[in-house]
Amino acid sequence: MKRFLPILINVATANTSAYFLWSAFSFWIYLQTKSVLILSILSGTYMLLVTLSSMLFGTIVDKYKKKRVIMFASIITVALLSVSGCVILFEPKSEISQLSSPSFWLFSMPLLLAALACNLRGIALSTTVSILVEKENYARANGLIGIVQGIGMIANTVFSGLIIGQLGLEWAMYITLVVSVVMLIHLFFVPIVEDHIVHDPNLQNKRIDFSGALRAIHDIPGLMALIIFTTFNNFIGGIIMVLLDPYGLSIFRVEVWGVVLGFTGSGFIFGGLIISRLGLGKRPVKTLLWGYVITSLICVIFTLREWAPLFVFGMFLYMISVPFIEAAEQTIIQTIVPKHTQGRVFGFAQTVESAATPISIFIIGPFAQFSLIPFMNSDSGRKALGWLLGEGSTRGIALTFFIAGILMLIISLAAFRTKAYRILSDTFSKKSNRPI
Repeated sequence: MKRFLPILINVATANTSAYFLWSAFSFWIYLQTKSVLILSILSGTYMLLVTLSSMLFGTIVDKYKKKRVIMFASIITVALLSVSGCVILFEPKSEISQLSSPSFWLFSMPLLLAALACNLRGIALSTTVSILVEKENYARANGLIGIVQGIGMIANTVFSGLIIGQLGLEWAMYITLVVSVVMLIHLFFVPIVEDHIVHDPNLQNKRIDFSGALRAIHDIPGLMALIIFTTFNNFIGGIIMVLLDPYGLSIFRVEVWGVVLGFTGSGFIFGGLIISRLGLGKRPVKTLLWGYVITSLICVIFTLREWAPLFVFGMFLYMISVPFIEAAEQTIIQTIVPKHTQGRVFGFAQTVESAATPISIFIIGPFAQFSLIPFMNSDSGRKALGWLLGEGSTRGIALTFFIAGILMLIISLAAFRTKAYRILSDTFSKKSNRPI
């Protein structure tokens, strides 16, 4: 754990600074335009690039030493942020806020690609767990990742809201750039003890090794079913990604919304603390499914009324649940997949799972903007569903959350009855009892 903590802190801080700027820009652009559609375009584009790049990133992680990969991602991040910094320095913000303006894309695309580089660091970090940590402590290490991510989420959301509300987008830009440079310098002094790379002969001269990832996954009974199941449940993640900020900014001022996100983000820390203290139990596959059941129920309930305490409490519970889901999936893969193929398996899983998110974003954003929101603002909509969703200007978004939650709840409960669930549970039990 002592060897793992320095690289965890470095990666988490660097990623948080990039996500902080992305959140600040999302707040700012929505306040400038009041358009759910623009947020759906930005979020959907990001998740589409995650889908397209994850397998490449996973192959890179398996080919090279992990510190070299993280260092490369950090250098790219600083270079991209410098481009956006130049744009905001020389271009008027009125141009940056217009979707049709070249300045919008010159500013937003480097930010998006910098956030994408965080994904490469994240895959590399997941593989360092099995390099630096004993097998019996994998779950606790993944719990620590949840704790640090929660701390970063609080800092991210609180400060992004406050800075956009009080200082402006320029301050968010340059704070992020400074933190990224400091973390790059710090990385030079962080050791990752990796004596050699186990070279897979099937990986030579391949930039993207889909076939190697598929072989590794098919060698483990039930693993593909886990990836497919998680893909279905990522539809909720896409819906929350595109609609959470519009909902929150409709009932809170931007400064307050940042504080609310910071408070609810503390749920990530509580979830991570529980995992790091108690682990995930003997059956993390079961823990994973129950995590999805709980998040589906939260998605159904937390916006049934336009009532801030219900919304905030639901978000807090959601944030507690997410570390259990993420830590369970990572622990399963780290335990049952050989070290020399973990990068590709993580990359493949992320490719397939994240593919659901841009689909839901590109569908749900326009559908909510042009169909559900106008319907719930009409007399017929209020008459038809007012008994269920109450009154308020955000009832169209609430209806979207409700429908998505019901669908995902049905899928999550049905997964307990599948053969794949039993097979993967048995596979994990056998693998976890083997010596490293």
